[in-house]
Amino acid sequence: MKRSTRGCGCAVAVLVLLLGAAGGAWFKWGRAWWNTRPPTPTGELQVHVLDVGPSEGDSILIVSPTGKSVLIDAGDAGKGKVVLDALKRYKIEKVDYFIATHPHPDHIGAADEVMNGTKVATVIDNGVDLSTPQPTPVPGKKGSKAKPAPTPAPKKTKAKGINAFFDEYKEALEKSGAQYEKAEAGKKYDLGGGAVLTVLAPTEPFFTKDNMKAGGNEPNANSIVLRLDYGDFSMLFMGDAETQTEKRLISKDVNLKAKVIKIAHHGSKYATSERFLKAAQPDMAIISTGAWNRYGHPSQSLLDRLKAVNAKLYRTDLQGEITITTKGKGDANGGHVYEVKAAKETKDDVWTGREGFKDDSSRSGFIAYGDFGAPPKPKAEKGKGKK
Repeated sequence: MKRSTRGCGCAVAVLVLLLGAAGGAWFKWGRAWWNTRPPTPTGELQVHVLDVGPSEGDSILIVSPTGKSVLIDAGDAGKGKVVLDALKRYKIEKVDYFIATHPHPDHIGAADEVMNGTKVATVIDNGVDLSTPQPTPVPGKKGSKAKPAPTPAPKKTKAKGINAFFDEYKEALEKSGAQYEKAEAGKKYDLGGGAVLTVLAPTEPFFTKDNMKAGGNEPNANSIVLRLDYGDFSMLFMGDAETQTEKRLISKDVNLKAKVIKIAHHGSKYATSERFLKAAQPDMAIISTGAWNRYGHPSQSLLDRLKAVNAKLYRTDLQGEITITTKGKGDANGGHVYEVKAAKETKDDVWTGREGFKDDSSRSGFIAYGDFGAPPKPKAEKGKGKK
C-alpha cells in the first residue's frame, strides 16, 4: 500500500518560510550584533601611568597583548627622557599611536623630545592649533619695480613665547614623518588581541570661554577623552576634561561605566563631578599629578567625592609610576580582572589633598602656566655627598 504524501508539500513550504524568516532576522539584527560583539581577550594588556613629576603632568603608556603601543601625552618639557626610558624599559621600539589630549605644556611639552627620540607611526590631537603666526611679507609701493622686502627671520631670544611648546610639537611632528589625524568622537582603534581604544570626546562645537563661567578653562574642556576595553576590563582616560565635558558625554548617552579612571585634570575640583562618578561607577581611580603643583591638585573636594563611591585610589605624586596588568577576565577562582602595582609605597595619606596657591580656572589666568618657577632640586641624602 502506498503512503499518502498529501500535506508534505505544505510542511516543506512552512519550513522554507521559517528558515527564510530566521535568515532575514539574522541579516537584520544578528549580523549587527556579531560585528559589534567584544573581541575575545588573547593575552596580557598593560597600562603604565608614568611619573612625570615633580611638576604637573600626564603621560600614559598602553601596551596591547600583541605589542601595539599607545602613548597618551608626554609630560612637560624636559620629561622626554622619563618617557623614552619607559619605552625602552617596556621594549617599545615604535609608538603606534601618540595621542596629544590638548595643547597645554604639562601634557605635550616633551612631545618633541619623544618624537625626536623614537619612531611614531600616527599622531592624534584635537585639532586646536596654537602655532605662532608667521610674519607676513611687506609689499612694495605701487608702480615700484623693487622686489617686496623678504620676510624677516624671527629673532632668537632666550625667552620663549607662551606657545613655544606647541611650535616645537608641530615642528617635531612634521620632521617625524608620522601620519596625522584629528580626533573623531566614536572612532575606534583596534590595538590587537581583543583590545579596543575608542575616542569619546571632544565633540563640536568646542567649548568657549563663555561656557566656562562655572570654572575650569576651555583648552581642558576640549581635551581628548578615551575609553579602553579589553574583555571584562575597561578604563577611561579623561585628559584634563572639565565638568562641562562630563555633562556633554552624559547627555550623549555615552557608555562611561568603567573599572578604572585616570582622573581628569590632575584631580581638579572643576572635574570628576558626583554625577559623572555615578555614571562611571569605578572600582579604582588614578591621579597623575606632581608634588610641585600650585593649583591644589588633587583637591580635597574631589578626593571626598571619590571616597564616597568607595573607589580605591592611587597617586603618582605619592606612589610614582602606577602599572595595571589584565588578561581581560578573572581567574578560575573568581579573582580580580586586573592587578595594580605602584612603584613605591607611601607613608602619606592618599586621601589628603593639596593646598592651592592659585585657582585652576580661566578666571584666574590658568594659561600663565609655569608662573611659579621650576621645582626645587632634591636635597642630597646624608652620606652621599662628595668623597
